[in-house]
Amino acid sequence: MSSAADNYKSLPVTVEKPIPVTYDLGNLTVFDSNVLDKNELDSSNAKREENLRNITRDNVQLLINQILSLPIRNTTDSVGGSNSQSATMTLVQLPDPSSELPREKPLPKPKAPTKWEQFAAKKGIRPKERAGKMVYDEEAGEWVPKWGYKGANKKLDDQWLVEVDDNVKNTENELIDPRTLSRAERKKLVKKNELQHKRNLRQR
Repeated sequence: MSSAADNYKSLPVTVEKPIPVTYDLGNLTVFDSNVLDKNELDSSNAKREENLRNITRDNVQLLINQILSLPIRNTTDSVGGSNSQSATMTLVQLPDPSSELPREKPLPKPKAPTKWEQFAAKKGIRPKERAGKMVYDEEAGEWVPKWGYKGANKKLDDQWLVEVDDNVKNTENELIDPRTLSRAERKKLVKKNELQHKRNLRQR
């Protein structure tokens, strides 16, 4: 390998090809449309690997020549280490890619419909239009979230005086702070939604 490397070092940086290659420097790619010699690349040819390395070397050299023709600037940045030395860095700004690359992973498979979606399709029920996540608070004079942080569903928590709901009168919850009941109902609703979500996942 060392002798081969020495041979490559002695080769000229200028490479001539019958058909000029094209480049996509944004993807560091060379497109070589020159016809390959079938005999040189035949598996029975003892120099097949050497011929492939020579073709690859020439195309890489052409790519490097193009990269070095781009604007280059040097900068001095601190290099990590105990001695806190600085070193000059050579930077090359590559252009935007001109060719699209294939996806790394396959397209995601469509999700199976949930139990409700199957029922709605069978009965011809159309999904309701979403009303949005904000609601206007007339007292504050601004738009606030319906739920979540500082949501309208937590408005009761900030009230210094709360009216007791008629539904809890003469029940065991009558003497419980309505603010506490409101928080408990929210937690109960969250748990209910989580259980329903798990059921839907199991039924897919």
